[in-house]
Amino acid sequence: MELSQFYNIQKTLPNSPGIYKYYGVNKQLLYIGKAKNIRKRVSSYFNKNNHSYKTNELVKQIIIIEFTIVESEHDALLLENSLIKEFKPKYNIVLKDDKTYPYIAIKKESFSRVFLTRRKLNDQSEYIGPFTSTIKVRDLLTFIKTHIPLRTCNLALTQTNIQKNKFKVCLEYHLGNCKGPCVGLQTIDDYNKGLDNIRHILKGNFNEIITEYKTKQKEFISSLSFEKAEHLQQKINNLKDYQAKSIIVSPRLGDMDVFGMATFEDNIVISFLAVRNGTITNSKISSFTTKIEEAQEDLLSQSIIHFQTLVGSNAKELIIPFQIEFGLDSFKITVPKNGEKKKLLTLAETNANYFIEEIRKKKMLHLNDKNADKQSLLQKVKEALSLKIIPTHIECFDNSNFQGAYPVSAMVCFKNGMPSKLDYRHFNVQTVQGINDFATMKEAVSRRYKRLKEEDAALPQLVIIDGGKGQLSAAAEAIEALDLTGQMTLVGLAKNQEELFFVGDQESLKLGYDSDVLRFIRSIRDEVHNYGVTFHRKQRSKGTFVNELESIHGIGPQTANDLLTHFRSVKKIKEAHIEDIEAIVGKTKANLIHGYFNQ
Repeated sequence: MELSQFYNIQKTLPNSPGIYKYYGVNKQLLYIGKAKNIRKRVSSYFNKNNHSYKTNELVKQIIIIEFTIVESEHDALLLENSLIKEFKPKYNIVLKDDKTYPYIAIKKESFSRVFLTRRKLNDQSEYIGPFTSTIKVRDLLTFIKTHIPLRTCNLALTQTNIQKNKFKVCLEYHLGNCKGPCVGLQTIDDYNKGLDNIRHILKGNFNEIITEYKTKQKEFISSLSFEKAEHLQQKINNLKDYQAKSIIVSPRLGDMDVFGMATFEDNIVISFLAVRNGTITNSKISSFTTKIEEAQEDLLSQSIIHFQTLVGSNAKELIIPFQIEFGLDSFKITVPKNGEKKKLLTLAETNANYFIEEIRKKKMLHLNDKNADKQSLLQKVKEALSLKIIPTHIECFDNSNFQGAYPVSAMVCFKNGMPSKLDYRHFNVQTVQGINDFATMKEAVSRRYKRLKEEDAALPQLVIIDGGKGQLSAAAEAIEALDLTGQMTLVGLAKNQEELFFVGDQESLKLGYDSDVLRFIRSIRDEVHNYGVTFHRKQRSKGTFVNELESIHGIGPQTANDLLTHFRSVKKIKEAHIEDIEAIVGKTKANLIHGYFNQ
């Protein structure tokens, strides 16, 4: 494929995890790969010049690129594995058998142990997996151990042995990693409750555990045990972030064909997944335009026959989004409402909807593409900052001064992710004497939202304060004085490490340095800084400012300018020895200045 041809399709590739397939002449499957970001990974084949000879030969042969979106990198790896085994593409290595994948075993015994294994024995124990790597399983077991105390010993913990006091507690008990069932300190029922929670975690069902933690958290808060409540909150956050369940490989599923469908105007997209022995072994997608108005049931039934003929499918169960009453009597039809089959259907529909969205974009103006990107970015801001609603209205404040003098404040406004320059404001400081960043910030924020409140105008959802905890606290005081607390979220952006602070929080929020959200917040900060500096420069050129030195009786503009030229700031003049000041302006004026700052 030529580079120019690739650039034409690059924007249609998703920034999502999944697998990609390269086809050559006569649609020969050349290569199957996995990616946590399909667009970036595929682009790397065409954007780099340091590939090996074999990779360059592959790129030359590519004619068609197809992809399938999945939920996670974990699912991408499993799907890649199963597809490579099924189709054996020319440029892929031969993969090892599934039996080498690690599982997590819940041993069939009293006070069951939970451990990693690569061997599935016929011993009535419970095996959950497979997982994509040993590291993944060990991380998961560490995660479980952190949240649920379990025994790790090999003792025969029968009730008889426990009653005979054959055992003693070990170091794990003293470390808090085990509750001591070996000496009767934990009942079998309580232990099994922990195992049930582990099963929920391994299957991705966190709601029951989170509900239990939240109930306990409320009890801790009521008894003013805030540290324990915070510890539970960390557990809740970890559970929400962690996902171990995969639908790419699921032993409980048999053979079935899954069909997702999406429509836009007269465009129909059908996404097909073939599941064999609980593993996705093929994926296809097809789009077409209807010539006349046809029922969706007819379009779907035609597509089912088309795909099954195309791939030679003998599956007798169909997973589809709605019932079809005609022509498919020989199949078992399932329209799932929940569970693993529902997740498979959702995955197929996700791929179909992605293609529909691309069709929709091509029919809209390029401006609308930018709007869609901005909405996606604002959604990321909402999630990263844990906001209640998408921040379509954002304002940012910054202070500016020159050589320690002439303080001003500036505010910029972003609406729907774009600068709204008609709403930009600057503030000449009115109530603050000298340089006081905190008081200056408080005045600017107070004046801005007092005006909006008086005019009954819309308030921003997010207010960014360019500065650390001091400036943020000053802004919060202004908001509280106006009785607007809770009507907007205030966040401070520290200048040095670019970490975010929320009002009242001791710890900062550190976003990835190259994350989309931090880049966006940085761009807003840079915009307010540039706007403030530009306004400041105009004011200085007009002679608007009165230097603090000029307020000293007997000191004129020329003397003040000479001092600032030498010392570079009013702060350094305040700290200077009188002899140093005298060397610039003479003894009389030096005494006036030194006396003013040290009165």
